[in-house]
Amino acid sequence: MILTFIGTAGSGKTTLSGAFGRYLEESGYSVGYVNLDTGVGDLPYPPDVDVRDDVTAWEIMEEGYGPNGAIVESYDRLLQKADAYVSGITKLAEERDYVIIDTPGQMETFLFHEFGVRLMEGLPSPLTVYLFSPDILKRPADFCFARFFSLMVDLRIGTTTVPALSKVDTVENLDRYRRFLDDIDYLTSRLKLEPSTQGLLAYRMCSSLPELAPPTRVLYLSAMTGEGFDELETLAYEHYCTCGDLT
Repeated sequence: MILTFIGTAGSGKTTLSGAFGRYLEESGYSVGYVNLDTGVGDLPYPPDVDVRDDVTAWEIMEEGYGPNGAIVESYDRLLQKADAYVSGITKLAEERDYVIIDTPGQMETFLFHEFGVRLMEGLPSPLTVYLFSPDILKRPADFCFARFFSLMVDLRIGTTTVPALSKVDTVENLDRYRRFLDDIDYLTSRLKLEPSTQGLLAYRMCSSLPELAPPTRVLYLSAMTGEGFDELETLAYEHYCTCGDLT
């Protein structure tokens, strides 16, 4: 099973990759780890496939590039090796029960670069978990954005994508978040009351979500406490079994 964590900077991808991997290993599974971040320093897991073996953002910065330019340039250079990475990760998936792919901290360098798209398109049935942290969810429209962005990830890289709220151990009233994220009808009814143009746009978008989005449940995860790991494991199994129902 290939499981990919993708999300904005600070959403907890790398920490969660290590924590969920340890959870699986303690459950008796063999786990392979893939690091796709050219700019990361220390990792909480031992990578079996590591893009830093070919290039790092730090090396490119020594050539005179700025931080952002170095990261983009690093994936430009990796693009010619995308097929080799597909082969390496596929082989690793044949040898291990799970392969966890940890994507770059800056999501756009993976999601909007041909390297990331080509890699994901070449892998056999990967499941993608789109992570977003509680601190971006302030207004009803923010919840609509999170649900829709998960759909956009699905559209961009062509993989089944599951939305997941990370860092739930930091949330005081998780039931409130669950109600907005799980109950689209409730969220839509709240957005209908928003008087702003932004609220109207979010209302129209969320009204169409049941028709556009595949039936998928939202995950609630914590790398610190392990909350939601059992549900993520179950969902990964459902993705790869014949039922394929992620509701």
